[in-house]
Amino acid sequence: EEMGGNPWEAAATSFFLFAAGAIIPVCSFFFLSGTSALIVSVILSAIALFLMGAGTTLFTGRTVLYSGARQVLFGLVAAGFTFTLGRLLGVSLGG
Repeated sequence: EEMGGNPWEAAATSFFLFAAGAIIPVCSFFFLSGTSALIVSVILSAIALFLMGAGTTLFTGRTVLYSGARQVLFGLVAAGFTFTLGRLLGVSLGG
């Protein structure tokens, strides 16, 4: 109450922003398949991550290049970790 926010509004906003961000890596698979879709997905994701990182400069005061590169690095490392974990679980569950 002290902050004056509405938790339902915050939850809805978070949901829609998360969904909008999640569609970026998936959208290439609507038009392409296989390795080309994966490469385009990684490129689009890196661009989106850079733009999000660059946007944080409004709040942090750091340079656009630093913030954008940092966001790309952490985002791609997280994606690589998730991909690897998925492959490992898929292999062990698939037999």
